[in-house]
Amino acid sequence: MENDLQYVVSLLLLVALLVGGFALLNRPHFVPISASIPADFPPDGFSHLDFEDLLRKFVDEDGNVDYGQWRGSQDSVAQLDAYLAAVSRYSPDNAPDRFATRNDELAYWLYSYNAYVIKSVLDNWPIKSVTDVKAPLEVVKGLGFFYRLRFEFGGKRYSLLAVENEIIRKSFQDARIHFVLNCASDSCPVMRPTLPTGDALQALLTTAAADFVSDSRNVSIDHASKQIVLSTIFKWFKKDFLNDLKKRGLPAKHGVVDYVASVAPDSLRTELKSAQDYNVVFSDYDWSLNHSEQ
Repeated sequence: MENDLQYVVSLLLLVALLVGGFALLNRPHFVPISASIPADFPPDGFSHLDFEDLLRKFVDEDGNVDYGQWRGSQDSVAQLDAYLAAVSRYSPDNAPDRFATRNDELAYWLYSYNAYVIKSVLDNWPIKSVTDVKAPLEVVKGLGFFYRLRFEFGGKRYSLLAVENEIIRKSFQDARIHFVLNCASDSCPVMRPTLPTGDALQALLTTAAADFVSDSRNVSIDHASKQIVLSTIFKWFKKDFLNDLKKRGLPAKHGVVDYVASVAPDSLRTELKSAQDYNVVFSDYDWSLNHSEQ
């Protein structure tokens, strides 16, 4: 009995040492913004115009980003940092008067997330994938980029993972956000160069959902093998998509395929209906950088 107790104690100590060592090596790395808020930043509301201007300049028609050209322009790097200086100072949490509607709040979190993703790529340029930004102990792919790096939003520091899961998904519960959040990778939704706020954000979310499922890289039907091939995003966030169907009072007999059909254009919806008995498989996620050279 005594030997068993000693074994358990030793095991617990070993686990504690491993956990402590992991936490120490992978302690958060804060990415500061040293720039000042733009001089013409409005006294009320929250402007995304500077970021939008940069996206229009460096995002191509396929939604890919010319990081090399962006990184090579000191003025453009400084313009992004100035926008992020405003993100760092103000958020819906510490400056609620600047965000008149829930749409404005959601727009802030979506666009600032995407902006920090771009900054992280530029800071580590040149890279071939966000997974090249590694934690000292990279036990999970993307740990260094999405968890270890910390950024400031309205005076509070968050990882990208926390912003996505603890703020955007938890607070807004809108599955369409998965078609706007951009992880700088080929399998993630395309980067969009327009940043609407207010009621116009809803139109963007609807369009982004339809565009995503209309892309054969994300949704395809193989009639020969009787398979529906879906983006891994539908596997990772299955709960969000099924909850969305439930909120809208729609059936989920065929799981996430029913969600895809609910946001798809008529032609794809009809084809999915003809493939109701097909097996659903998920494609491998491509973490290659969504880089273009204009």
